[in-house]
Amino acid sequence: MRATDTRTANLLERRARAVARGVATSHPLFVARAEGARLWDVDGREFVDFAGGIGAMNLGHRHHAVVQAVRAQLDLFTHTSFQVAMYEGYVALAERLNELAPGTSEKKTVLFSTGAEANENAVKIARAATGRGAVVSFSHGYAGRTLLALSMTGKVWPYKQNFGPFAPEIYQAPYPDARQGFDTERALRELRDLFETRVAARQIAAFLIEPVLGEGGFVPAPFAYLRELRNIADQYGIVLIVDEIQTGFGRTGTLFAIEQAQVEPDLLTFAKSIAGGLPLSGVVGRAAIMDAVEPGGLGGTYAGNPLACAAALATLEVFMTDDVLARASVLAKIVRMRLDDLAARYQNDILDVRGLGPMLAVAFREGRDSSGKTLAQRVVAAALDFGLVALTAGPRADVLRILVPLLATDQEIARGFDALDRACQSVLTSVK
Repeated sequence: MRATDTRTANLLERRARAVARGVATSHPLFVARAEGARLWDVDGREFVDFAGGIGAMNLGHRHHAVVQAVRAQLDLFTHTSFQVAMYEGYVALAERLNELAPGTSEKKTVLFSTGAEANENAVKIARAATGRGAVVSFSHGYAGRTLLALSMTGKVWPYKQNFGPFAPEIYQAPYPDARQGFDTERALRELRDLFETRVAARQIAAFLIEPVLGEGGFVPAPFAYLRELRNIADQYGIVLIVDEIQTGFGRTGTLFAIEQAQVEPDLLTFAKSIAGGLPLSGVVGRAAIMDAVEPGGLGGTYAGNPLACAAALATLEVFMTDDVLARASVLAKIVRMRLDDLAARYQNDILDVRGLGPMLAVAFREGRDSSGKTLAQRVVAAALDFGLVALTAGPRADVLRILVPLLATDQEIARGFDALDRACQSVLTSVK
């Protein structure tokens, strides 16, 4: 069969005619079905999934408990809007998240649909609680694609292209990344300098930080920095918002990454792997801060959809019954070993292995070719030919990140890394 006769080729032509070109897709791939850590496309090809729906599938595709819970809810009702007629699933999920959120303070939760909504509403809550307007986010961070979230995002291309003007009173401090020259001491010094030169500390409503940069390249913030940020927030009455949208639900080896720094955030945002791929997000935090907003100030037509709530409750139950965090710990060792091996064999092209727990990545030298593609992008493209779906990250798309489902089998992981190894051999050995 000629390539032009495939269903994929036909669908690519249809997409080009029907879908706005502003939606980019990493791979020329149309999925027909998925299971665990595997995907099958419309032409019957099988792939190992190291992308996990951009980190939304920590339990893997179609986990039986999640599917069963959604089917049961589907037989009852699919939507009422919690703001019109309530349902127990929303309340039960809020209760469970309040129990699981880091720290000992009393918690409350509000649900939304997307990560951007969660981050925007966390800022709204912080502003209502403090009566202040300014927000400090961090360089290379990613907060979402809506206006306020995009204003807090620390990467221009492709996210901010031609979309200004952006929301006012958003300031950025350097993320604590020693590779970029900002170790903990210098990053804290720059933050304090920001208070002196750009915005007074007592005008700041919130800090918004990812404990591990996601889109920014899988860079963990040093625990010492996160602890001192907590101290600074306390000193000036600033709300500390921790963005766990990509790091949450076991991706770093604990339910939430911030637990490892032994820091209690005021507000924590979550999304992605909370609901097995269904759109659900939210904010959980100190009850006194959460209740600063007057009734009617928070919500959304689809916020906390009953199908998504059912999926989330099942997801959290699986974490308990299947000891997912223990599996994540094992996965971290396997992934680290395989990436360290690649780094040792390709020391001229691979700069380092980075991350926290099983949230790991390998950073390549940039090495752009005549088409402008980085080494990481070329390795990812080659990996698809060998049966692996993967993604890049980082401000220059020079990092290959691993978001394989935490419950992937040893065989699936081995197949995925064998494909990655072949892709590296194909691309890196040909680089002059």
